[in-house]
Amino acid sequence: MEGSVLNATLLRASLLLALLALSACSTQGDKPQEPEVTTTSAAELLPPAPAAQPTADPGPPVDLWDRIRRQLQFHTLHNARIGAAREYYLKQPRYFELVGPRAERYLYHLVNEVEARDMPIEIALLPFVESAMNPFAFSNQRAAGLWQIMPGTADDLGVRRDWWFDGRLDVQDSTTHALNYLESMNADFNGDWLLTLAAYNSGKGRVQRAIKRNQSKGLPIDYWSLELPRETRRYVPRLIALSTIVAFNEALEVSLPDIPNAPSFAAIDTAGQIEMLRAAELAGLDLVELRNFNPGQLRWATAPNGDGTLLVPVSIADSLAATLAALPDSQRVTWQHYRIRRGDSLIRIAKQFDTQVGLLREVNNLKGNLIRAGDTLMIPDSTAWQQSLALAQSGSTGVRRGYTVRRGDSLYEIALRFDVTIDDIISWNKLDPNRYLQPGQSLTLYLAGD
Repeated sequence: MEGSVLNATLLRASLLLALLALSACSTQGDKPQEPEVTTTSAAELLPPAPAAQPTADPGPPVDLWDRIRRQLQFHTLHNARIGAAREYYLKQPRYFELVGPRAERYLYHLVNEVEARDMPIEIALLPFVESAMNPFAFSNQRAAGLWQIMPGTADDLGVRRDWWFDGRLDVQDSTTHALNYLESMNADFNGDWLLTLAAYNSGKGRVQRAIKRNQSKGLPIDYWSLELPRETRRYVPRLIALSTIVAFNEALEVSLPDIPNAPSFAAIDTAGQIEMLRAAELAGLDLVELRNFNPGQLRWATAPNGDGTLLVPVSIADSLAATLAALPDSQRVTWQHYRIRRGDSLIRIAKQFDTQVGLLREVNNLKGNLIRAGDTLMIPDSTAWQQSLALAQSGSTGVRRGYTVRRGDSLYEIALRFDVTIDDIISWNKLDPNRYLQPGQSLTLYLAGD
C-alpha cells in the first residue's frame, strides 16, 4: 500500500514538474501570451514502468470509465496548453463529483454512439467541455444542449425544433446530429480530429481560412500552428486534458464518479399525447428526474401529433410502456377551467398559461380568436411542469440564489465558495468565458439543498 501511494505521489509530482517546465519555456516567442507549442508524449513525463509481464485477457470493463480508458487516443499528448487546461479542471477539486449525476444519466449513451461510428472515444467526453454535461445549457450565442448546437446549425442539420420540442436539448437527437456533423467535417479535414474539433468550436470556414493563411506563408497547418480564436485555442486542449485525467486519474488524485457500464435510460412509445406530470406519477418518478431524462420536451405534455417518445430509467421502461399503451385519452391530460375576464384575449391567455392559441381554439371548438367575458375556457394545467424547470436546469435539486460580484472575484473563487463548477456558472448566466467579471454584476446560482 505504501509503495502504491509513493508511486502515485511521484507520478503526480512528475506531471506537475513537467508542466512547470513547459510553462517556463512558454514565455519565449513573438507572442508571449500564446506561445508556440511543441507537443510531447505524456508517457515521457511518467516514472519508468516495470517490465511488462504476460497478462490474461482483462475481461469486460469493470465500469464505464474502464471501458473509455481502454480506448483513449489523445491521453499521451502533452504541451503547455494541455497542461494549463488540465490545471483548469484540477483547480476544481469536486468538478467530477458535481457533474457526476449528469454523466451517470447520459455518458453511456454517448460512448455507445461514438463507438458505433468508430470515432475517437474522446468525442464522448466532448459534452464535458461544451456544457459540463448539462443538456439545459444555453450560451450567450444561443447555442444549446449537451453539444451546444447553434440554431442555424440545427436547421442545417435538420434538428427538430418547434413549440413542443427542441432536439438540441434531447440527448438522443442532439447526439445523433452532433456526431453526423463531426463525421462530415472530419472528412473535410482529411481525418484530422484536432482540426475537426477546432472547426466544431469556431466554424469550418474559420479553420479553413487559418489553414490557407499558413499555407501562403509556408507555415505548418496542424491545429497547434494555426492562428485561431482564444476560445478555440483553449477548447481542444481541454478535451485532451480530460482524456489525460481519465487515463491517469489515480496518479492525479482525481476521483471519478461511479458509472456502471450499463444503460441508464430507454426510449418508450407514449402511445399518444401524455402530460409530463401524469407520466411521472405513473412511472413513480420525481418530475425533475423525468425532466432531466427529457430536456428536449419544452412543454407540460408531449406534442399532440408529434414524436410520442419519452426517455425513462431502464428499470421501469417496460412496465411504463405497457401502462401508457392501455391508458385512455381521458386520463392523459389534466385541464383546468378558466373564466374569461373583460379585456382578455386568446393571445394573452395562451401566454399566461404557457400554451398555444391554436391549441386553445381546437380544445374549445373556437373558429376564430373572438372570446366573450364570462365564458369558460379549458386550459392545460402546466403549473407543476413550469416549477420543475429551474431545478432541472440546475442539474440538481438546487435552490436558486442571486450573487453580486465583488471587486477581486473570479469564477474560480465563486465556484469554490458555493461548491459549484465554473462551467455551470457560465451556463446559468450565459457568460462569455473570455470576458472578466465586473464588480456589481449579478449572477444566478443553483445551490444544493441542505
